[in-house]
Amino acid sequence: MGDVLAGIHATWEFEPDSVLIRFERGIRTPKLFTALRERRIPHEALESVTLTPGKRGTVVLHAVPRPGADPLMEAAAGQLKDGCDPYRLVLPAERETLAEYYADELRALLGPDAAEPSERYVVAAPEPPQSFKAYDGKASFDGRQVSFRWFWTGASSAKWKAGDQTFPLASLCGVEWRSPEVFDGYLRLVRRDVDAAAAPQPDQDPAAVVFGLGYGPVHESLPFAAAVLQAIRGAAGAPVPVAHASPGRRDPADIAERIRHLGELHRAGLVTDAEFSAKKAELLAEL
Repeated sequence: MGDVLAGIHATWEFEPDSVLIRFERGIRTPKLFTALRERRIPHEALESVTLTPGKRGTVVLHAVPRPGADPLMEAAAGQLKDGCDPYRLVLPAERETLAEYYADELRALLGPDAAEPSERYVVAAPEPPQSFKAYDGKASFDGRQVSFRWFWTGASSAKWKAGDQTFPLASLCGVEWRSPEVFDGYLRLVRRDVDAAAAPQPDQDPAAVVFGLGYGPVHESLPFAAAVLQAIRGAAGAPVPVAHASPGRRDPADIAERIRHLGELHRAGLVTDAEFSAKKAELLAEL
């Protein structure tokens, strides 16, 4: 094709074997888009293409990625809000006919395996080095190993006792990312020699950093998780599992630590009285 379709926050350039997405810069552009800058999406990475009405006189062209094709979306695991989905192009409604044309063109280029999960990553993750500040420490990835350096203001006593941590890629088999846009967001490294089901809660786990309000924002922690995932797969030459937290009963000491953290946020005015009471009751119910 070789044509260009400009949307509100991004421009899609249609190439013979891929779609090159360039994200616009601006104060209204989602920070994740600004951090990604541009992404090349091979046609083989796509499962389907849709065009639907958007909000306030817009239409949305959505190129849906195949499961397993993009480490960024694998790490996100469905937690991204629609406005931060890098596969959505929002256009003025008057461009609907043009958008439908490109949607049809893309659909015609999807391969016979489009409905099947991808056996490898075909979309590149953000490149290392990557780093971000969590509530309890700084996470860094240099392409060979992940390091956690604890902050005395936020790290639990369990993490202080364990000391700063360094994890070579060979010791890892996956990444678990829970969005910082929920109260108990975190990033956890899944280790080959540790049963994920038996891992402690993230605030007690030396292989995890917790986000807290204002820490580990999506545009920093999600590209970090994607970069680590891609590097693990590249080192192992095999699919990488993306772990998800499994609910379970917490240790009373863990509950006390989380309530202490919640109380600090409440006293700082970062959590309302209603939010504090609701979350405290939720934590106590897990005992």
